[in-house]
Amino acid sequence: MKNFPIVCVGGSAGGLDAYIRLLKNLPNDMGVAIVIVNHITIMPTQLHEVLPPYSKMPVELITENLVVEPNHVYIIPANRDLHVDGELFQLRPISKPRGWPDVITVFLKSLTQYWDGKLIAVIVSGYDGDGAAALRGIKEVGGITIAQKPDTAGQPDMPESAIDSGCIDFVLSPEDIAKEIVRIAQGEN
Repeated sequence: MKNFPIVCVGGSAGGLDAYIRLLKNLPNDMGVAIVIVNHITIMPTQLHEVLPPYSKMPVELITENLVVEPNHVYIIPANRDLHVDGELFQLRPISKPRGWPDVITVFLKSLTQYWDGKLIAVIVSGYDGDGAAALRGIKEVGGITIAQKPDTAGQPDMPESAIDSGCIDFVLSPEDIAKEIVRIAQGEN
């Protein structure tokens, strides 16, 4: 079993700006895996093509049974639910094909059940409240929860829903989220 930290960064509308600002401030050797769960359902994601210039870590689109490794940035493919099983990513048909997707909530719940390492849930810019329903579970397993400061988000709905859940440890700008992730990662070593 792997036991390094996983950082789930959940976002949607306006998330690209937050992902770039976050990744530009993360070193390549923290010993954590960054998983960007962007809830796009209409078109294929292009984040794995757009984000590499902004990260010192390799950025890759998740495929079935891909091994989770530290010091990588992983991108969820569109229209799929993401799970983790031991050290492998598992992709399943999206469980909520209509209305606002809940792919962030689904992945966070999977992490609380099947990941032995530290969990860090980060909710950034986006519509609706995906992710908020899983934050209590992250806290219950000793994880850390962070919301993007709403006034730094292009679309504050998702961070505001996360904050309204009462389960957020930190409310920070993307740059300060990066600093907090580094601080947490250093405490793990």
